[in-house]
Amino acid sequence: MMDHILRQAKDAMLKPLAEMIGHRVNPITITLAAGSVGLLTAAAALQGNYPLGLALWLGNRLLDGLDGAVARICDKQSDLGGYIDTLVDFAMYTIIPFALVMHQPSLDLLVILAFLLGTFYVNAAAFLYLSAILEQRRQGAKQRDELTTITMPRGIIEGTEAIIFFSLFFLLPSQLGLLFLVLGVMVIATTMQHILWSVRNLH
Repeated sequence: MMDHILRQAKDAMLKPLAEMIGHRVNPITITLAAGSVGLLTAAAALQGNYPLGLALWLGNRLLDGLDGAVARICDKQSDLGGYIDTLVDFAMYTIIPFALVMHQPSLDLLVILAFLLGTFYVNAAAFLYLSAILEQRRQGAKQRDELTTITMPRGIIEGTEAIIFFSLFFLLPSQLGLLFLVLGVMVIATTMQHILWSVRNLH
């Protein structure tokens, strides 16, 4: 919901660091480093070390923003980089909630986790296939002057909102079930947005 507003501000903030390291470091290397930090985030969550988990999660998101900034500012964008970045993001969105639940497993939490991950799966299928159709129709990211590899349909839940919710998972672990439910409902609403947009615009 806020990504299109904040993405340029994020690039401006990261520009000095991106220019400093961009000619020596490949963006894909930064993406893989982000994935490694994400795995450490999950490990901290599994151990119930929520302050460390939060710090590592924010570090993961910083690196996730930095790889794109380096790619754009240093003219190193590639389809492979965009693909790996998306894959790493989806992996983080799966393993971190799973690790949080495994620290305090219960049947209720496992059911709610299954609901949340199910909404992620359906939403990913909906927006990725829609993005593929738009790219095929030459209505994709380049034609829309977007800063991502593929066009990202707007919705209630985007990257910024995901950062906020996952941060809340670590800040309010006693409310994990409620936060999962709220996020899942918002993801469903986002999927419905994409479906309605498709019905109106794809003929």
